[in-house]
Amino acid sequence: MKKLVYILFHRSVFVGLSLIAQVATLFFMVSTFSEHTDTFYWCCILLSVAAALAIVGSRMEPGYKIAWLLVILPFPVFGGIFYLLIGGGHIPRRLRKRMQGILEKSAAALQEDFKAEDLIPLGGDAAGQAHYLEQHAACPAYTNTETEYFPLGDTAFPRMLEELKKAEKYIFLEYFIIQPGMFWDSILAILEEKATKGVEVRVIYDDMGCMFTLPRDYDQYLSSKGIQCRVFNRFVPVMSLRLNNRDHRKLMIVDGKVGFTGGVNLADEYVNVRRRFGHWKDSAIFLEGDAVWSMTVMFLTMWDHCCGWDEDFDRFRPPAAPVRPWTGYVQPYTDTPLDYETVGQAVYLNMIAKARNYIYITTPYLIIDVATSTALCNAAKSGVDVRIITPHIPDKRYVFEVTRAHYPPLLDAGVQIYEYTPGFIHAKNFVVDDRFATVGTVNLDYRSLFLHFENGVWLCEAPCIHDIRQDFEETLAVCERITMRRFKHLNILLQLYRSILRVFAPLM
Repeated sequence: MKKLVYILFHRSVFVGLSLIAQVATLFFMVSTFSEHTDTFYWCCILLSVAAALAIVGSRMEPGYKIAWLLVILPFPVFGGIFYLLIGGGHIPRRLRKRMQGILEKSAAALQEDFKAEDLIPLGGDAAGQAHYLEQHAACPAYTNTETEYFPLGDTAFPRMLEELKKAEKYIFLEYFIIQPGMFWDSILAILEEKATKGVEVRVIYDDMGCMFTLPRDYDQYLSSKGIQCRVFNRFVPVMSLRLNNRDHRKLMIVDGKVGFTGGVNLADEYVNVRRRFGHWKDSAIFLEGDAVWSMTVMFLTMWDHCCGWDEDFDRFRPPAAPVRPWTGYVQPYTDTPLDYETVGQAVYLNMIAKARNYIYITTPYLIIDVATSTALCNAAKSGVDVRIITPHIPDKRYVFEVTRAHYPPLLDAGVQIYEYTPGFIHAKNFVVDDRFATVGTVNLDYRSLFLHFENGVWLCEAPCIHDIRQDFEETLAVCERITMRRFKHLNILLQLYRSILRVFAPLM
């Protein structure tokens, strides 16, 4: 009974019912007015035509265009209004101006670190990628930064606790999901202790990501413990464009000296304390050295965005890191939906295009746009060994089906696809030719590539690249290879279901 009451009165139920009621009310009002007022009816038709023309002429990814046109054209009276409410790409001028100011401030804080030209001796492919991230994402490439790759959240967890205990000045956490349990409670205990000792502790979490894991007032609970907390994009049950944008980043930064990122959220399933979908395979990367300053600026930029502050970034700048032996190039990067630069997608496409021998990819979702699918197919047809590992046990059934719906064109082109049979693989890794790799938060799906705030670390000639490749090859040993034979005799209804899901995947 307690569980039933909890479910019935959970805020997600009220939010869901509110949104359903708004859609139903809007549909009823539009239908009623259209039946009794010819002028209103034709205004709605013209609005839908205008929306369709705007979509066709926009800079949207083609998959988005098709999905929205299939919503608008069959329902011209209702579709245009619905698109304007939640589908348009317009960003309010005030928000764009404020975010642009923050980004310019971020770029100014990092400008002196730009060094893409230093990669020229490593070849145009390396220098080109570094130059792109510096010029279009204001994310410098660094040396003098040690990196360590963790093939599981289980192994990253104790190292995270170890580094948090060393904090002397500040701790910054930014995560999509936080959930009370052994993992988060262990971290929270350290945060409380450090806050009492004068360490500045700041936490950002995404309200949508924590909809089912935290109470609405959890930020106040953390504040009562001396921990500064901000909730990204507080979820308001009103249809608007804000529903699309979420903070999917994962950052843990200690004193500007060390940092963690990757796929691991702060919940027990990510370290296999709790098992929901079999064994959870994730990954994380640890940075120590100069490149952590870039991650620190990323966090402070988001903090300013959430608070409306004008933070003095320099007061968090750490002293110069000790000089280390050659560590390769390390380039943390971030992506924002508040501009037209799809940084996460560009990093992936550039890596695919530069590959000569192999491309190894792990991703929880394979719901890719036309450009990424074409790039992977062309690489495979050119003789590059392209291998992708996806989950065998899904976290969301419909997402799993649309992932599998994207297999056939890739398999036809020679891409090798494997499913991780022990459970769910959540790692978002690319490794190419033993020279380049990226570890981060960017899924191969429309939301990560085009709608969310994301981050990652691009690596060139770094020693840990070997570890990323080794982890991929060891993971293959417990994977099932998928072949076209599986798709030749599928139930016609399942084929239809997957086709529908694939068409509307950009809207999910």
